[in-house]
Amino acid sequence: QVQLVESGGGLVQAGGSLRLSCTVSGTGSIFTVRTMNWYRQAVGRQRELVASLASILGGGRTVYAESVEGRFTISRDNPKNTLYLQMNSLQPADTAVYYCNAADESSAGGVAFPWGQGTQVTVSS
Repeated sequence: QVQLVESGGGLVQAGGSLRLSCTVSGTGSIFTVRTMNWYRQAVGRQRELVASLASILGGGRTVYAESVEGRFTISRDNPKNTLYLQMNSLQPADTAVYYCNAADESSAGGVAFPWGQGTQVTVSS
């Protein structure tokens, strides 16, 4: 069974940076064929897609939510089966629990695997 483990969150002041990691286990070279996404969910709000990285076979195109464009960077280490999210110029509005998952190509907006526990990011003003 595929497991997703997010880490790297914490408390940071506005303007600071964090790098989140998502380690994928229970599968082979997932990044070869899967589009991988970072999501976040703030208290009282729905989970939203933050960044997307197309599969290696799909060309590796990145897409970002408008709210994080130019500040966040999604990347991966294929041999380590690890996905990253570099977050710079953090703002209080970025406070949320961050999750990773693979896109379910057969379902618009769907995800392929059970959600991990997420990692909390808190940005103080």
